[in-house]
Amino acid sequence: MRFLHTSDWHLGRVYHGVSLLEDQAAVLRDFVRLAAARRPDAVLVAGDIYDRSVPPAEAVRLLDAVLTELVGELRIPVIAIAGNHDGPDRLAFGAGLLGGAGLTVRGPVSAEMAPVVLRDADGEVAIWPLPYAEPAVVRAAFGADAIADHHAALAAQLATVRAGAVPGRREVVIAHAFVAGCAESESERPLSVGGSGMVGAELFAGFDYVALGHLHRPQQVGGERIQYAGSLLKYSFAEADHLKSVNWVELDGAGRCTVERIPLSPPRDLRILSGTLEALLAAASADPRCDDYVLARLADRGALLDAMGKLRSAYPNALAIERPQLGGEGVGCVAGDHRRVRLQDLFAGFWQETTGLALAADEAAALDRIVDALEREARHA
Repeated sequence: MRFLHTSDWHLGRVYHGVSLLEDQAAVLRDFVRLAAARRPDAVLVAGDIYDRSVPPAEAVRLLDAVLTELVGELRIPVIAIAGNHDGPDRLAFGAGLLGGAGLTVRGPVSAEMAPVVLRDADGEVAIWPLPYAEPAVVRAAFGADAIADHHAALAAQLATVRAGAVPGRREVVIAHAFVAGCAESESERPLSVGGSGMVGAELFAGFDYVALGHLHRPQQVGGERIQYAGSLLKYSFAEADHLKSVNWVELDGAGRCTVERIPLSPPRDLRILSGTLEALLAAASADPRCDDYVLARLADRGALLDAMGKLRSAYPNALAIERPQLGGEGVGCVAGDHRRVRLQDLFAGFWQETTGLALAADEAAALDRIVDALEREARHA
């Protein structure tokens, strides 16, 4: 049995005021081509299909087009669950009708759970889609007052799965959770305060493959059979070093699995550039990826006139600037936030930028006297 495991598409994501829908559409076109070439027995989508519970119309149209190609044209079953970003009822609209066509979407949590059963030459494979839910929602659905955290909530769902497992049948779980000990990034919405949103990996003991969503870095949990596919794109500069991919999973007749990470190549990468503004602008002419989304960490100490405008003349999709030198040791300072910079330093940088000359010692002293007088006047006003 062969699967394509993917997750965290976050369709409709806007980052630094820029819609990523065009990039998402390009990567999903490649994903559909991959599915057409490899012909998996099913596509497993482990939650956070949309970026918010009420997605924009353009994101809904994109999902509709992708699922139409996968299920309607290629005849590849798709099994998807709601993640913590999705609106479960909206995502699952029409699920009862679409199930017969090969699209299974599990949105709201229910104590009545049934797998999607597929067959190959070695027999049956049961795929259990477990949508994300807050502990209070699982507590109400299962009528179990003792469920107090995410670990207990998922344990209750998996207990029902185990009760429905068939001896000798291969069992696969799709879930959306934060497994303790895994690497997270800042673009993931916390499931709860502190560590109460985490679940233990021991919950998944005995299953042949566990297709996870929520964490954006592709990674395995312990052995190869428990896997995060990671997000479709880089959704924050904290993910700049991630290698985005989808999982190609092969499950043999005995339930042993092998996983291949197939890289995704978006039209624009998300990168961090470091150096002075002058050096970055000079290097841009030799940079073949000038259209990438860029965060520039500038080493300049003085004030800069229209730094973002100049940066975008070379990198048109530049999203942000940080000024670490102006924020104190170890602290980033976003360009434009002048509250962290002394007024004297701002003026000195402006003076040098416009005249090409540094302030002389007597001029700097005069500036200090003027600023001190203004500050005293402001305090007594």
